[in-house]
Amino acid sequence: MQARLLLEDGTLFTGLGFGAEGQSAGEVVFNTGITGYQEVLSDPSYCGQIVTMTYPLIGNYGITRDDFEAVRPYIHGFVVRRHEPVPSNWRAEYTLDRLLKEYGIIGISDIDTRMLTRKLRHYGTMKGMLTTGNERIEELAERLSLTSLMRDQVARTSTKSIFSSPGERERIVLVDYGAKSGILRELTKRGCDVVVVPHDTTAEQIRRLNPDGIQLSNGPGDPKDVPHAVTMIQELLGEYPIFGICLGHQLFALACGADTAKLKFGHRGGNHPVKELATSRCYITSQNHGYTVLEDSVAGTKLEVTHINNNDKTIEGLKHNEFPAFSVQYHPEAAPGPYDSSYLFDQFLEMIRAHKRNNPQKPRQAQLAASLRGELQYAQK
Repeated sequence: MQARLLLEDGTLFTGLGFGAEGQSAGEVVFNTGITGYQEVLSDPSYCGQIVTMTYPLIGNYGITRDDFEAVRPYIHGFVVRRHEPVPSNWRAEYTLDRLLKEYGIIGISDIDTRMLTRKLRHYGTMKGMLTTGNERIEELAERLSLTSLMRDQVARTSTKSIFSSPGERERIVLVDYGAKSGILRELTKRGCDVVVVPHDTTAEQIRRLNPDGIQLSNGPGDPKDVPHAVTMIQELLGEYPIFGICLGHQLFALACGADTAKLKFGHRGGNHPVKELATSRCYITSQNHGYTVLEDSVAGTKLEVTHINNNDKTIEGLKHNEFPAFSVQYHPEAAPGPYDSSYLFDQFLEMIRAHKRNNPQKPRQAQLAASLRGELQYAQK
């Protein structure tokens, strides 16, 4: 089956199709990971994008149920140099081709992914259209020019209802902006009582859940497309310890008065070096984002830069100088990628415990009694 990829600048790639048939448009990006294509496919942060893998051999170890980072893939297309249709791995349950067919995702192989990657690095990410049909190039170009990139990815990928993963230790409210399963996995591994809530949950609704801390998840798209999340963070900042990851990091920055902007081609892969300023230690990190916090905008806020990217010096970590809150642009839960930064979840839990020691609450019975007295006084009036 022939497949074609047309970029908005007119560049056309012709290769072999696999997965679903049809036509799909999206933002064309690239990922530099060597392994982990299933986690990339199922990462909600890729919602609406056509993902190019720079590693040339994809599909060789198949697909397994245990490696999904979401209940389904949200990408709009998959571009590889070579697609291996017959996996060779004892964990494989089915093929990459079957996964893409199941969710209506078009794949294209046997194109020069090095040329495509160099073009995206030089000119920046751009719109593209994948097709397995025989449409004329002029027709495809017209359709692509009339196509707008998605702006509601967070609403598409977030949970629609509250659910919990019970634990015996700290209660964490995980705000789902398109969260990877790895975040929930890291919290539950530490015994946390995790309550996952939709992206548009209000500050008051979160208070009713009586959390010890709030986790802001990763997610797709422009952080400025979810202003309600910024409002919620502003209301709860200082009231509960907060830890933001990826999109959660950008939303945290916006809530504190900083600004964000789109990167030329983003950071996507499991091999990005990040420097921790306090120790000068370099961590190799897993990343997937197209936006960044602007360094100049941090000045004048109560934020402090804690980590920077060793490649382009963009901000990779922030902390609040007055309240128990911090964030990182990369993925400490990895999946795929190195686990160098998983200690940040332990740091978050220690922050919660310190906050509770410094801000002891009245016993629950005293709180109920005070509430009841207030209700009685109101009734007497």
